[in-house]
Amino acid sequence: MKKLLTILLASSLLVVNTACEEDYLETVPTDQVSAADAFKTTTNAWAALNGIHRIMYSQIYSVQAQGGQSGNMLYMDIMGEDLVFPTSSSSWLRNEYQWISHRSTSASSVYYNYAFYYMIIANANMVISNIDQAEGPQSDIKAIKAEALTYRAWAHFNLVQMFGERFDASSANNGLGVPLVLEPTITPSPRNTVAEVYAQINTDLDDAIGLFAGYTRNNKSHFDLTVAKGIKARVALTQQDYATAVTMAKEARTGYTLMSNEDYLGGFNNYDNKEWMWSSRIVSDQTNYFYSFFAYMSNNFSASVIRTTPKVIFSVLYDKIAEGDIRKKLWDPTGTNTVDFPLPASTFQRFKYHSRKFRVADQSLSIGDVPYMRAAEMYLIEAEALARQGKDADAATALYPLAVNRNPSYVKSTNTGAALIEEIMIQRRVELWGEGFRFYDLKRTNSALNRNGGNHSATYTNGVLDVPAGDKRWQFLIHQDEINNSNGLIEQNPQ
Repeated sequence: MKKLLTILLASSLLVVNTACEEDYLETVPTDQVSAADAFKTTTNAWAALNGIHRIMYSQIYSVQAQGGQSGNMLYMDIMGEDLVFPTSSSSWLRNEYQWISHRSTSASSVYYNYAFYYMIIANANMVISNIDQAEGPQSDIKAIKAEALTYRAWAHFNLVQMFGERFDASSANNGLGVPLVLEPTITPSPRNTVAEVYAQINTDLDDAIGLFAGYTRNNKSHFDLTVAKGIKARVALTQQDYATAVTMAKEARTGYTLMSNEDYLGGFNNYDNKEWMWSSRIVSDQTNYFYSFFAYMSNNFSASVIRTTPKVIFSVLYDKIAEGDIRKKLWDPTGTNTVDFPLPASTFQRFKYHSRKFRVADQSLSIGDVPYMRAAEMYLIEAEALARQGKDADAATALYPLAVNRNPSYVKSTNTGAALIEEIMIQRRVELWGEGFRFYDLKRTNSALNRNGGNHSATYTNGVLDVPAGDKRWQFLIHQDEINNSNGLIEQNPQ
């Protein structure tokens, strides 16, 4: 980890001038400012924190698909069953789709998913270690520290879900997780157990939640109490701590309302949407070109991937969407609907189950705000957590506001047991399609990958249509550079 963290701590981050009303970004690398100066005042510390916000949508390792958090979102969904390659014209994300990259110790996506989150952790640790000595209002010190703690918890959470063993509430969880890095250091450390990693994640989130009291953020690229509780709800759901998941999800969505059906067809590109809880705002003078999320997932930006190999929905899932559900209008099952699914030029190929969920507002720019958390997810977490506790009536009640919002003809569910859980999970898959959840959901629920019976091609998947639950392939391998640079202190996952 020594070489890795040296790179991370020395990386150039673009920071925000917090004096600007709209928090537009300036090109001031934090590595040109000493740690003492960076944290001398809370004003400077806000700038350092905003550098972490900038990492969330920055291309760091010169690979197009790795544009900050959206890179992970692409990988997590393309490895599931609900995003489909309709052709093999483009090679971008193909090895991930075929379950090759994450099992290669030399793959760039393996390096990226490890280094990206440790970069965030390294920078969060600098904030956490220095902020208490900063000059400025105590309220700012508390808020800055709370945001950094939330970043550290969230980054460790993503890492352990990919590289660690699955959390199982019925076991001791003493298998290998990931190294906990809690100080600004380049000294390598061995992997902590899954239990230890989750314990620290919860400690950081609980501390952040306490510090966030009374804080009002400037915009949705920042964390606040609601987002910290939303992350806590995700963690609790993954740990099968369903009572906590219910409480945190309900509290997290307080103050947010579900979007209208008209907004649902608006292109998922604007964080002013009243339902969005956390997102990055991307503006035209910071366009991220072909490493943008929208250069892979939109239907109207002229990237080669979009023109030749757009990602379509799994036909089996589409067929489960009720008629009258606004979400069914996001996909064209015929591949011939030119009225509702206009494409910019004849060079854009059409396929059955083509998506229009994500669209750029300006076709000359690849930019769009990327949703990291929405209130809809909190309804789904609450409903699922209640159902998995056997509280069927309460679960149906929790699901109803979301389901009827999306489909005015929806009738409150009378399903129970496994049938109710399945209904909730279908709602989740449809609602969060393309937003980076599917691999994590399959792993946390100990479910098999099943791409059969629909529009997946065994040729394009390289024959990977099934992966059994519990298979060793549900763990990412660690990049060989990390193993080598730690002199073997970092232990590899089963190969």
